[in-house]
Parts: sequence; C-alpha cells; structure tokens
Amino acid sequence: MTLHRFFVPLEATVDDRVTLPATVERQVRGVLRMVDGDRIVVLPGDGTQALCRLEGDRCVVEERSVAATEARHRLTIVQALLKGDAIEEVVQHATELGVAAFRLVVTERSVARDMSAHKLKRLRTIAREAAEQSERGIVPSIAPPTGLAAALVPRSVLLYERHDGVGLARLDAPETLIIGPEGGFSRAELASATSAGVRIAGLGPRILRSQTVAVAAAAVILSRTGDFA
Repeated sequence: MTLHRFFVPLEATVDDRVTLPATVERQVRGVLRMVDGDRIVVLPGDGTQALCRLEGDRCVVEERSVAATEARHRLTIVQALLKGDAIEEVVQHATELGVAAFRLVVTERSVARDMSAHKLKRLRTIAREAAEQSERGIVPSIAPPTGLAAALVPRSVLLYERHDGVGLARLDAPETLIIGPEGGFSRAELASATSAGVRIAGLGPRILRSQTVAVAAAAVILSRTGDFA
C-alpha cells in the first residue's frame, strides 16, 4: 500500500505527536478521506522522515528514519527567467529528478525581467508537491532572481547551445549548472563567465528548448554520479 507523504515544518516533528498544518490536515481528512488509524509519512525537510498514525487532530510517530531517496550528488540549477509558465516545468521535472536547489537569474536576453512574490511562492509550492510525489526527503530551495553576475562562481558549468568544444558528459560532474533563456547567452555573458572561472560546455548537436535543458542536463549528471545506477 502506498503511503501518502507530506512536508511539514521541522519544529512540528520534534515530539512524538505531530500537529499537522491546516493545509495538510485538509488534504488528509477532507480530500483523501483518511481516518484515525490510517498512516502517513511526514517529512520535516531535513532528509529524514517519520511514519505516523492519525489520531484525532495529530498523528503519532511510530518510526523515524533517514529518507533514502536523495541524490548523492547535490546539484544546483541556475536558470534564467523564462516567459510564461515554462519555468514551472523546469522546477517540477528537475525536482522529480533530484536537483537540490534552484537559483533564478535575469540575463541580457531574458524576456521575463522580474518575478512577483506570488509567482515565486507558486514555484516553491510546485517544488514541494513534486518532492512529495517523487518521494524525496527535502524540498529544493528556490532563491529569488538576481543578476547573472552573482551566479558566476568558479567550478560551475554554463551550457551554451552553440558550443563546439567539450560536451557536458565529458566533464567532471559540476555542483552548479547555469542555463540561459529562450535566446541563449550573449557573447559578453560568455566572456564574463569564462573570466569568472566558469566552464562552458555543450549538450549535444541538437538545440533544445530552454525548459528542456535543465532536465536533460540533470539526468546526465545524476546518472554519472550513480543516482540512476
């Protein structure tokens, strides 16, 4: 039997009786129609999990363990803002694959130039729901948008669709991948990245849509680091 999984605040799991947040309580009792005695898994977001039995307005912890579903390689995706809802696809599917964190950036060719607090909150909700669905032990963090320069840190890899040199699959697995907007990176941005110690790499002979790149690249890296072995 599949156990439903829910992320809750860390402080809610300190005792052996967990008080469920109102949103989780509504999902459990109102939507799923679960009753006393049914079991769920609660996740405090620190990589651990607790098997709980519903009892009144709380759930009783029966067993605690480490979530064994997290990728061994912690990968951060730096994603340029995309137009429309495309960035929601990036967050959802990359979270399912095992990406540990997201940083959002505005680049020269970004069509979207800003992100509202509402949209950022929605992205974080998407990450949480995707993490629950894929049975992860953490919810990837999503930092508010910054300029590209703040994300150009040494030992990162920037993916450039017209790069004719080494491909991503031939590099040591980076901890950070930098992915551009629909129009790609400008020559000036590529030069700035190189000056900052960022490696430039390609992702094969075909041109991918920007919202596809993060998922494809994450799969390449995490498969090489043993996550799909």
